[in-house]
Amino acid sequence: MKTCFRVILLFVSACVLPASVLAQTNLQNTPTFGVSPYDKEQAVWMVSGRVKTIHGDPVKGASVTVSPLVPAASRVLTTDAQGEFKTIYQLNIIDVTEFSLILTVKKKEFRTAHQYINFGPSAKSWVIPVTLREPGEDPDLLSSADLLSGLAPRLKQLGPADGLAAKSAQDYTRGVAEFLDKQRPEKALPILDRVLQRNPSCIGCRTMLALVDLSWEDWSGADRALAEAVNQTLTKREMARPEPLVAYGTCLSWQHEPEKAQPYFMEALKLAPKDALALQELGRVLLSMQQSEAATDVLGRALAARGGPETRLLYVEALVGSNRPDEATAEMNRYLDGREVKKMPVRVRQVWASIQDRKKVDAAYAKAKLQKGPTGVDFLLHPPADLIAGLEPAKDQGPLSSILDGVGTGVLELIKNFPNTSSLEAIHQEKLGHKGAVHDEQDQKFRYLCIVPRDASGPVFTEYRADFAGNAAQPKGLDEGFMLTSGFTSAEFFFHPVYRTESNFRYLGQQNVNGQNTYVVAFAQIPGRARITGDFRRGQSRMTTYSQGLAWIDPATYRIVRLHTDLLAPLPEQRLEKQAMNIDFNEVHFNHVKDGLWLPKQVTVTLDWNGKTLRNMHAYSDFKIFNVDATEKIGKPKNAAESSPPPKESTVSP
Repeated sequence: MKTCFRVILLFVSACVLPASVLAQTNLQNTPTFGVSPYDKEQAVWMVSGRVKTIHGDPVKGASVTVSPLVPAASRVLTTDAQGEFKTIYQLNIIDVTEFSLILTVKKKEFRTAHQYINFGPSAKSWVIPVTLREPGEDPDLLSSADLLSGLAPRLKQLGPADGLAAKSAQDYTRGVAEFLDKQRPEKALPILDRVLQRNPSCIGCRTMLALVDLSWEDWSGADRALAEAVNQTLTKREMARPEPLVAYGTCLSWQHEPEKAQPYFMEALKLAPKDALALQELGRVLLSMQQSEAATDVLGRALAARGGPETRLLYVEALVGSNRPDEATAEMNRYLDGREVKKMPVRVRQVWASIQDRKKVDAAYAKAKLQKGPTGVDFLLHPPADLIAGLEPAKDQGPLSSILDGVGTGVLELIKNFPNTSSLEAIHQEKLGHKGAVHDEQDQKFRYLCIVPRDASGPVFTEYRADFAGNAAQPKGLDEGFMLTSGFTSAEFFFHPVYRTESNFRYLGQQNVNGQNTYVVAFAQIPGRARITGDFRRGQSRMTTYSQGLAWIDPATYRIVRLHTDLLAPLPEQRLEKQAMNIDFNEVHFNHVKDGLWLPKQVTVTLDWNGKTLRNMHAYSDFKIFNVDATEKIGKPKNAAESSPPPKESTVSP
């Protein structure tokens, strides 16, 4: 009887073995009733993962501490060249009904990351992604602490209407208290994880869990949780909340992808139009995309919604970008509230300095304009002779008004009917010597995308580059002393009716260009009034520039066929002598589009700065139409690709 009793016990033990162990014993041809009870009561959990940077690069040599939350020893591992680590735990299934652990990942020059992992009762394993971020935070972006303090308090009180069952409310409150009051994320995570397992439709619960992950530097876990919360928000409108949208948009901002972040903040504002944090962060991304006018409007609304000091500082930046230095000065004084600028943080001093710089630039243009003699470069009165060779001078200015009206109408129609386009962009960058000889050069190619955002608050194009795999990309060359240039499709906006009063115009006459008769109109921006400005950047410093130039216009269609711009006046104090741009437009036809579009075909930008001459040539071909569905993109956070336009800009290396 005793022997039979042992056999029955062994049979019962075999019935509760995990499938993975059964498979292993069968592969080894081990008799079912010949294994010791100890082996039959073991389950195997594999803990494996991959550590990478925020840019996706593997991190070799990272220290990974695996700390089980069950009776088992901790282990310290080291990642290999692919950033991978792996270890196996074999535990008694009678003592351990479910397996959970905490990962602590350390690497010099990175922030320490933590993760809570719950395998549950299953021995199923997966590759655990761990993302390491560099220390410090970008002072121009929302801090992690401000994001948490702005969102977490909103999620403290949840109930059945939020998808949180009454029987889980006490546990949720306890988990939130561990996080917010006791500041113990390692205690909060297991509690909130169990709450979410019982209440998977609770968007607020999932968002709170993501915020705890963020506070613990679990970037990968937070990204997954927020992506799921965003998708739930977009599909379950009855439980939709703005918080996951704001948090996800902020994470994209931290990755310096403002064009992807923008639609999430806008979607959050559909749910809560007076959400001060959503308004503030939308204003921030608009500023980073050089949409100062739109940012000014949004940040003004954020202040009205009781936005704090950070909102006001951003509002000052937007006013500077909108060329409203006097208003910016008044708002800056409100922000400082009697405090000395020199004792403020670096970012505040930089904003204050930007106001002073704008005033200096305006004064410099005014001074240069007064000093310019009859032989100076003045496109209105003395345009460069090589540009107007063969010009038949105008007898009077009578035709000017009708020409400007015709061009303005054409620009309006272009924006209204503009489809999303892509083209092949070939960029040739050159460094020139004293007599124009090319000393160094390089070539690059991209897909150039141009979009009119659906929710743009004014005339604006979205222009950005992508590699041939569809990923956002930028030309290389700054470190080698080349120049980066962009923002050409928006060049016609000088003639947009909204901006026409910000420049002076003069009809010069008619000229034959490549066998075509054209009207020639000169223009010059008015400093202190113009809102369409150039942006000259050197390292971390930037300077606003104003333009003058010539436009060659088709008399039959009033389309601009060629546009040439240069600085309104050289700026010797900034050692910027010339910033000339020449654009040749070409009519492009698309399938299913009735009329052709006049788009840039060839662009040449020449810069004389600090004794250097740089030249970029851009050629566009293979134009195509593509569709962008903002709602679909937002519904799939991992693939969001909305974007907004850069200004006309030149960037040079030191």
